[in-house]
Amino acid sequence: MQTIKLNTDAEMPMVGFGVFQMAPDVGYRLIDTASSYKNESAVGAAIRRSGIPREKLFVTTKVFVDAMGERKTREACLRSLDALGLDYLDLYLIHMPYGDVFGAWRALEALVREGRLRAIGVSNFQSDRILDLCQNVEIRPAIDQLELHPFYQRADELALLSELGICPQAWAPFAEGLNGLFSNPVLAAIAAAHGKSVAQVALRWNLQRGVPVLPKSTHRNRMVENFAVQAFTLTEAEMAQIATLDLARPQMFDPRSPAEVRRIYDYLNNPVLTTLQ
Repeated sequence: MQTIKLNTDAEMPMVGFGVFQMAPDVGYRLIDTASSYKNESAVGAAIRRSGIPREKLFVTTKVFVDAMGERKTREACLRSLDALGLDYLDLYLIHMPYGDVFGAWRALEALVREGRLRAIGVSNFQSDRILDLCQNVEIRPAIDQLELHPFYQRADELALLSELGICPQAWAPFAEGLNGLFSNPVLAAIAAAHGKSVAQVALRWNLQRGVPVLPKSTHRNRMVENFAVQAFTLTEAEMAQIATLDLARPQMFDPRSPAEVRRIYDYLNNPVLTTLQ
């Protein structure tokens, strides 16, 4: 299994499983969940049932906006560890760039020193936020989870992350099918040339940019397909063709949008009436 070395020297699998559907025979070893997904206990139970040794798994979860701040973030992390039934996490992320991020980060740094967290990072932090954070912390993020797919390629942001020694990781690598991704003629032609699916081409494109991916599916055949993307290579010409698809704007979630910020806090105030991505 292909891995990438983080700035903590930990080896993280390049292909993980978003939200979490445990399928040990498929081969996934990177498991990504979050407190806001409301499934950490189920994830922990599935890990125990899998029989896979703990050291063979790379487990990620995230702290949400409602638990930002030094005390609240520490308590949230300990709750997640308890729910998952784990002694430590391989990676713990701040889910969104809102609230008392710096207080939360101090809690994460303390948990690293205590051995509860092997690596810490962020999600949905754009360049200004990630650069500001790095100027004011002792431990730099190991990961920035971002919306990264052929319609939102973010080359400048990836260059900054590389400069800072931070690994990008792609959530929604298929853009959840928006803009007709699965029927896109450029991607479809490349897929046909390799005898692969459009989904596999989208994943392979990110991997060749050095971006680990978090595909998700509830269908076992697609889980297998999504995992089998490390045995073929896109040509330079094909990578250039995919580069022309960039729309240079978020398709899923824009953390700088006032409407999105309101939606997040509306969810916290009334989760029954508001949905999260």
